[in-house]
Amino acid sequence: MKELNYVGKRLIREDVYDKARGKTQYTCDRKLEGMLYAKLVLSEKALAEISVSTEKAEQVPGIHAVYTHKDVPKKKYNPHNWTAGIGALEDMYILSEKARYVGDHLALVVGETKEAVEEAASLVEITYREEEPVIGIEAARKSRENLAFEKESKCGDFDSLPLDQLIVEETAGSTQAIHHAPIEPHISLSAIDETGNLVIWTPCQTVFMIRNHVCSLLDLPYTKVRVIKAVMGGSFGGKGLTVVESACAFAAWTLKRPVMLYMDRPADIMATRRRNPGDMTVKTAVTKDGKIVGRYIDCDFDGGAYYTNASAIAMAFSKKLFRLYRVENQTVRARTYYTNTTPGGSCRGYGSPQAHAVTEVNLDQIADRLGMDPCQLRLKNVVQPGDDDPTGGTNLGDARIRECILKGMEEFGWEERRAHVREKNTRRYAYGVGMACATHGNGYKGGYPDFTNVHAQLHPDGTAEFRIAVHDQGCGTVMTMQQIGAEALHMDVYRIRVYEADTFQSPYDSAGTQASRVTFVCGRAVQEAGEALLEKIKKACVSLYGWEKDRIRAEDGTMRYPGADGEEVHTYGEISKQYEKKFSRYLHAEVEYEPDSNPGVYCAAFAEVKVDLYTGQTQVLDLVCVHDVGQCMNYTLSEGQVEGGAQMSLGQALFEEIAYNGKGDVRSRNFSKYHMINAPDMPKVRSVFIENHHSDGPYGAKSLGEVVAVAPAPAVANAINFAIGSRFAHYPITPEKVVAWLENKEHTRGR
Repeated sequence: MKELNYVGKRLIREDVYDKARGKTQYTCDRKLEGMLYAKLVLSEKALAEISVSTEKAEQVPGIHAVYTHKDVPKKKYNPHNWTAGIGALEDMYILSEKARYVGDHLALVVGETKEAVEEAASLVEITYREEEPVIGIEAARKSRENLAFEKESKCGDFDSLPLDQLIVEETAGSTQAIHHAPIEPHISLSAIDETGNLVIWTPCQTVFMIRNHVCSLLDLPYTKVRVIKAVMGGSFGGKGLTVVESACAFAAWTLKRPVMLYMDRPADIMATRRRNPGDMTVKTAVTKDGKIVGRYIDCDFDGGAYYTNASAIAMAFSKKLFRLYRVENQTVRARTYYTNTTPGGSCRGYGSPQAHAVTEVNLDQIADRLGMDPCQLRLKNVVQPGDDDPTGGTNLGDARIRECILKGMEEFGWEERRAHVREKNTRRYAYGVGMACATHGNGYKGGYPDFTNVHAQLHPDGTAEFRIAVHDQGCGTVMTMQQIGAEALHMDVYRIRVYEADTFQSPYDSAGTQASRVTFVCGRAVQEAGEALLEKIKKACVSLYGWEKDRIRAEDGTMRYPGADGEEVHTYGEISKQYEKKFSRYLHAEVEYEPDSNPGVYCAAFAEVKVDLYTGQTQVLDLVCVHDVGQCMNYTLSEGQVEGGAQMSLGQALFEEIAYNGKGDVRSRNFSKYHMINAPDMPKVRSVFIENHHSDGPYGAKSLGEVVAVAPAPAVANAINFAIGSRFAHYPITPEKVVAWLENKEHTRGR
């Protein structure tokens, strides 16, 4: 691998100064002439026939319209269908004709001011004729009618194994509904421009998906709808599906006025999307020396009130379970059920947090039965570089999970700490260490269309631009693309401009910013476009100066050529101007890129915890996360990803949950009830990267942004179980659960 000048450096994003000083303009900061405000009226019941009276609301001064189901197009859609050809079941309207969950979108109020809109929304009268709702997976399983999707994936034949001759460990566990908790709740702004086009500004992950839905619902041609990705205050998958954009676009198109549709935090928790809860059982068969010979995994997902991602979550979950350990005989059965709760959708990790949360606890329980170190058990069974996916999926590529475990053991001091951590125990506190592994992917290849287009251009002032439909979620995507472009063109990062997605200006991209595809797929596309442009610049020098192409050297925005009287140097700007003048051509390159592979990325997390035996509270004292990334693009941004992902995963482990009562009411409607790990409770996260340069990634890189939110949760669960001798595999592991377990343990001991 050649030495890199821009990739792998701690370069500062250009937007950080404005963000730090509060100067960045988010969607909520935009003010258009004649702009109206809009708010959704949400269902207060989980399942009910409804009748809606809007008369009182319409009398509020400044109110322009109050829409219900009778006013919107009678056309269904599925916000999960990010391209026209995905074909998932369509069962949602812009506004619902029946309440199917607490938070369902029943009416839309549009007015001159937020104050008027808030007052009118409170005056919309909804009469509910309640029916018995289905709340939770256990209730959904009672009727086959609630089943939305089921799939079995397998390799070998688990059922034929001689289980009576093997050591078999069975673990039941579950993962909870998770709110994405971005700083910025969902919002959208729509207007009609001077040429009659409908323009939508949205902090989304998929502008072409939004266009597809709006055009279909409003019966407009693609050429009439422009979707612009706005500055985003976080997503974590929550803005990966259409939520408020269709209703906002409908109001603007109908009223011929700009409309901003906004949400507050309770609405964002109740009425958008959530991570699908899962209820699973894992049964693993091993030999006495710890070789896994078979595994059976059965999982039921709560899909919520609409189909959305019912099939996708089950398939993504299943896929991950064949790509971390070598298991010759494995069966995974996954089902998704309808319930009368918030619909499921994209959430960081997409199936991986559920897949590894319980299976990694199961492996620790096996290790305990065998009297074997958990790391050694995993080292004996992890996949190796070049392994094939036993279900026929894409090759795992340069899989470096073994190196992740070994490096993590060294960095954490695993053997020493595991042997002696309990020596720190007191009457009140118990200490423990735990670890877990995880895997994720690099895009959609092998499942869905995955391709992108890039247009690279060099300007006469020596600057360059790349047009590609990327969506920066706040993690530094634009800077990553700039670094790749700079490496390809041998020029200063800050003289390169990368535009975010805009359906009128960006070349088409098949999938948007999701599935951990951006660095691996879009980044490699930028690399190839940059290299193609560099080749054109060199050929321009051949035509302009008579140089031999193989002797030209690019360096820091210049082309250099050895001559008899010393090195001849021309800047990119000079070359561009002279080339245009002489040949009537602008220097540019276009690339349509489809990846050749979809390798795995891997992580091993190591945690130490302190459990308060009086209160049940768990404090994470130390966390080491080792990631197989191929090549870090920017160490500062990569460390930020690891730390942010750890925060989200620790929330899954200990606190976070969208909780419902038996009637489907959401009990955790705001951050006083929906608890997250905050700064004082976060441990120091030590990030370690395994960089072995994957051949298909841009300058060797693979993905990072989603896998970081997977392994810390089961690592903490295993640490708690090691500390107090429990078998927790139901998340979150709250203080109440810990105290209940301790009291039961004491009661059992007393007998």
